[in-house]
Amino acid sequence: MSLASADAATDTAAAKQSHLNSSRAHVDALLTRFRRTRKFTNALCSGLEPEDYVVQSMPDVSPTKWHLAHTTWFFETFVLKKFFAGYRTEIPEYAYLFNSYYNAAGDMHRRDLRGLISRPTVQETERYRASIDSHVDELLSGGNEKLLDEIEPILVLGIHHEQQHQELLITDIKHVFAQNPLYPVFRKRQRHIAAEKATPLQFFEFEQTITPIGHDGRGFAYDNEGPRHQALVPRFLLASRPVTNGEYIEFVEDGGYRRPEFWLSLGWMTVNEQRWQAPLYWTKHDGSWSHFTLSGFRPIDESEPVTHVSYFEADAYATWAGARLPTEFEWERAALDCPIEGNFVEDEIFHPRGLLTSEHNRRLDQMFGDVWEWTRSAYSPYPGYRAVPGALGEYNGKFMCNQYVLRGGSCATSRSHIRRTYRNFFQPEKRWQFTGIRLARDPE
Repeated sequence: MSLASADAATDTAAAKQSHLNSSRAHVDALLTRFRRTRKFTNALCSGLEPEDYVVQSMPDVSPTKWHLAHTTWFFETFVLKKFFAGYRTEIPEYAYLFNSYYNAAGDMHRRDLRGLISRPTVQETERYRASIDSHVDELLSGGNEKLLDEIEPILVLGIHHEQQHQELLITDIKHVFAQNPLYPVFRKRQRHIAAEKATPLQFFEFEQTITPIGHDGRGFAYDNEGPRHQALVPRFLLASRPVTNGEYIEFVEDGGYRRPEFWLSLGWMTVNEQRWQAPLYWTKHDGSWSHFTLSGFRPIDESEPVTHVSYFEADAYATWAGARLPTEFEWERAALDCPIEGNFVEDEIFHPRGLLTSEHNRRLDQMFGDVWEWTRSAYSPYPGYRAVPGALGEYNGKFMCNQYVLRGGSCATSRSHIRRTYRNFFQPEKRWQFTGIRLARDPE
């Protein structure tokens, strides 16, 4: 063999080895992310008893066991059944029990009846999770680069889908525990570092501009975050931080829940039908306010952001305060210069916290984490939006009716899940999520 031929053979072998190393690294990165997400879901359940897993305290709440099974069904349905040649589901009936709203994927069990399903047991559900995890490991480990390229977008969507259900698992178990007069503790409170008294609320002005709105296509995003488009955002003022418990108490004690002039018509109807007198989980005893938290029942810290308020309550408070809620476009424009940092689920505090003096920014505090912030924007499609075909196209688009957009994430949101362009959405009367208030104003 000539020297030139030997060099060419060496180069070819090196290129092949480099490609193999690259493929292996690709697989390892995907598997690591998948395993980390699945493991964290399991870790969130540590300390729960089997009886805790099966309770459904209202139609909006799903039992913990259902969250564990549904997120597993997602990977089985959209990854294994599509890409794993010869895969056969072990228990076909799970497809009916653990589908949520994907009509194109088949029929589904009624959402409001999930708490009536005692089987599969918690142990069987955990076995189902382990089995599907093992099959996904096997599929990815044996896949070629072409297959991995096809699987990756759906696997990453499944990971983000599971992170959404991690948040729902936390807020749902809080609602379940709150119905129990024993007020069970989900996690013991970490050593409490008292926040400073809340800094005075300030409003910062943003000049009128035409700004890009929506995801720029780099990295993962849900389809409802696009298409990216230009939007005119007129001059506005935005509050330096979320509304605190102490500020909200002033509204409550000024008769806020008894004065119809602050409320939207449907909101006032809801207040009276539901007999709301304060945010969810609040009670007043001997002249002092307390609330139920995931670390038990405790006095309200007035420096913490108020949470578990509906859109109706957020809007009524803003009217009482002589302000309004921001639009989602104002919020996104203001968030462009804000770092994505804050109190997220990885911190395992599971509750909004007041700011320490050292954490105050020069302008906007707590734009991310702690509480989802209601906007006054109806949840509707961006210009040019089209849902993708098939079951996965049902993920966001079909809910674009009678809901409002929230931004920024909460103490139950994963840090790796949130983005400046992320659009959460709920109906205006919902308040079991960690939802809060940031005020805006129009320039005088």
